[in-house]
Amino acid sequence: MNETQNPQKQCLACERGDTETPLVALEYQGSRLWICPQHLPILIHDPGRLVGKLPGAERLSPAEHHD
Repeated sequence: MNETQNPQKQCLACERGDTETPLVALEYQGSRLWICPQHLPILIHDPGRLVGKLPGAERLSPAEHHD
């Protein structure tokens, strides 16, 4: 999924567009993807929840917590 395949900017988790919520751009596997601030913690702490929405999410490890 890249901008050529999906020219609309939308959160990869909730699919809201940039007219509905701020979006943060990220580069991953040669593609530009977008995620909203509400779902950025999922990408950091529980990327497995993005399987099917983010290519390779099943191989990503959650961030380690040092509480």
